[in-house]
Amino acid sequence: MTTTTFAAHRNEYDVTDSIVVTDAESVRVHVCELYLSTYGSGRNLDRLNQAFTDFSRLFQGKFNGYHACDTLYHDMQHTLDVTLTMARLLNGYEREHALDPLGETRFVLGCVIALFHDAGYIRTINDHTAPNGAYYTLTHVSRGSEFLRHYLPAIGFGDHVNLAAQLIHFTGYEMDIDEIEIQDPKDRMIGHLLGTADLISQMADRCYLEKCRDRLYPEFVICGLAGSEGDDGYSPLIQRHGTLFESAEDLLQKTPEFFNHSVVHRLNRHFQHAYNYATSHFGNHNPYMERIQRNIQYLESCNDDSLESRLKRQPPQTPALEAFPFEMVG
Repeated sequence: MTTTTFAAHRNEYDVTDSIVVTDAESVRVHVCELYLSTYGSGRNLDRLNQAFTDFSRLFQGKFNGYHACDTLYHDMQHTLDVTLTMARLLNGYEREHALDPLGETRFVLGCVIALFHDAGYIRTINDHTAPNGAYYTLTHVSRGSEFLRHYLPAIGFGDHVNLAAQLIHFTGYEMDIDEIEIQDPKDRMIGHLLGTADLISQMADRCYLEKCRDRLYPEFVICGLAGSEGDDGYSPLIQRHGTLFESAEDLLQKTPEFFNHSVVHRLNRHFQHAYNYATSHFGNHNPYMERIQRNIQYLESCNDDSLESRLKRQPPQTPALEAFPFEMVG
C-alpha cells in the first residue's frame, strides 16, 4: 500500500480515507473481510456479525433496557474506529506470527470487546442518577466489564466471560495494567492490541483536536475532571478528585505533554510497541502514528491566540448533540 495522502482525508473516514467510520455496516464489512482473509475460515463469522448488529442497537437506543449513547466524544464513530483499528492490528500480528498465531477465536473476541469497550458510558433505562453517560467516565470500564459478562454468553462466548472482563481494562485507567490478571501471553497480547487500538485510533482522527475541545472537554466537566473550582456541575466527583483542566483550551495545551509522556509510555512500555503491527498490516508504513505526529505537531505550532482560529474542522454529526446537556458546560 502507498503512504496515506492526508490532504484528501475526509472527516467521516478512517485514517486511510477508505472506510466510513460513521457507518457500522461499512466497518462490519471490512472487519469481516479482514477476518476471512486472515484465516480463510468463517467459523466465527456469525458471532462477529451478531456483535455488530447488537452494537448498533445498543448505541441507537434499541437494546433492551438501555438508553441510546448520549456522550459526544465516546460515540459510535469512536467505537467503530477502534474496532477497525483492532482488526488491522490483529491482522498485522498474525502476518508476523504465522507459525504461532493468536487464532481466529481470539481475533473475533478481540473485535467484540472493541465494539463494547465503551458500553459502560451507556445509561440503563432505570438510571435516575446520571444526567448523561459522561457521568460514568471514571467507572465506565468496570461498567463495560459487567456488560460483557451478561452479553457474551448470548453470542456463544460464555467460556470467555472472565477473560473478556479483564481484557477490557486495557482500554482504561481503573486498573494498573501490570495488575490485570491474565496468564496466557497470547491472551495478554489481545489486551495490548486492544489498548493500542483505543489510543491510536482516536488520536489519529483528523478531527481529534476539535473533538478534544468541543466534545471531550464537556464530558470531563460532567464527570468532574474539568471546569473551574466553583463549578458544581452534575457530579460530586469534582470535589472528590479535583479538576484536571480549567478550560477546553487548557485541555488542548496539555495534550502534547499527555501524548509525549503518558501515551508514549503506555504504548511502548505497557503495550510493548503493539502499534508496530499496523505497519505489518499496511506493509510499509503506519498511517496511525504518522497522523498522530501530524496532529501533535500542528497543535504545538498553535499559540494561545491562534488556537481557536486554527482549529476549524467540523467533526461528523453525532446524535448525542441533541441529548447532551450543554447548559452546564456552556
